[in-house]
Amino acid sequence: MDGTSMQNRRVVVTGGGSGLGLACARAVEGAGGIPFVLDLDTTAAEGFRTRQLDVADRSAVERAMEAAAGDLGGIDALVTAAGIDVPGELDAVPAARWERVLTVNLLGTVSAVRAALPHLVRTRGRVVTVASTLGLRGAAGATAYSASKFGVRGFSQALAAETAGRIGVTNVIPGGMSTHFFDEREERYRPQDDSRLNDPARVAEAIVFALTQPRSAEVREMLIAHEHEDSWP
Repeated sequence: MDGTSMQNRRVVVTGGGSGLGLACARAVEGAGGIPFVLDLDTTAAEGFRTRQLDVADRSAVERAMEAAAGDLGGIDALVTAAGIDVPGELDAVPAARWERVLTVNLLGTVSAVRAALPHLVRTRGRVVTVASTLGLRGAAGATAYSASKFGVRGFSQALAAETAGRIGVTNVIPGGMSTHFFDEREERYRPQDDSRLNDPARVAEAIVFALTQPRSAEVREMLIAHEHEDSWP
């Protein structure tokens, strides 16, 4: 992926059916790119090229990435925005649900990158992974989520070192965002002040910024939060 324009750039977005992922698909399209959305539910991504899948299913991810590459004629960028959480204290969250958070957030990211990598190497493309401020500082009731996002950040740093000169890698670290992510939580695990949640469109704009850097410049990490964000520092 060369140049500073998104025009006709082919961008696969996991988790693109809602929240930050959907905001990314819209931002890519608004900048002239061609988004391809992968998600369990793509209803809200009407008008985009889509494929339904569970990123926890590695084989499904591999098939979907090949389908996207075939449909688009290649892949210039990948944004791994798929993510879930099951808040609660460690001994209160069933092991299978705890482990699924890691499978979706961390292994789903890895599976998507692994499947897209040959296509990205051919185009000298870029990967944007999505961590969290809870991947910098753990919080009570978030052992699974924090572990997964710490893992995403470490994976991204190692991937950047491993693929330097072949693809670009950016790890985005958002603070809390105004999405449906918190809707079904118990009150104690919901943000106490919604006015401190960032607009996901602002984070998506930053992701497009990272994707449109010249080849010689790599934005390795970006932390984006509302000015009154209280999960960082």
